[in-house]
Amino acid sequence: MILSGKEILRHIGKEIIIDPFDPKRLNPNSYNLSLADELLTYETATLDMKLQNPVRHIAIPKEGLVLEPNRLYLGRTNEYTETKGFVPMLEGRSSTGRLGLFIHVTAGFGDVGFAGCWTLEIFCVQPVRIYPNVQICQIYYHDILGEYDPYTSGKYQGSREIRPSLMYKDFEDRQE
Repeated sequence: MILSGKEILRHIGKEIIIDPFDPKRLNPNSYNLSLADELLTYETATLDMKLQNPVRHIAIPKEGLVLEPNRLYLGRTNEYTETKGFVPMLEGRSSTGRLGLFIHVTAGFGDVGFAGCWTLEIFCVQPVRIYPNVQICQIYYHDILGEYDPYTSGKYQGSREIRPSLMYKDFEDRQE
């Protein structure tokens, strides 16, 4: 079951942390998160799962930055979130989607217990100008049924910066 906006508000500061929190961003069943003023892009055309692929930092100026189609940009939310007892999910806002701007390629699903800023996998279908601090996506919460082990450690837990893929670490302990 998805939490209503009023239910999200009831859990703010306890089981749900959104920092900073602005009650004006609360929707009927979600909360709007904003884009930080930086992006990462990969420097090579071919990426390798077994390698730490090199990245380039890009500042998003106040006057905006035009994103190119068919290129992956990694961004992050300004907001730090934590959840206990709920499963956080991210989706683009409908206004964002209507510009042909996707804020996650596949990873809009969070684990119960996730804490950190969200890395956004940004992709556009045509050139689009973006701006820092724009409300670009929304977080919503599902109830979880049954016993669970909360996500307390992992490659992305506690991040406050943009995290490129750390999949290469999955190969470090494996014998090929």
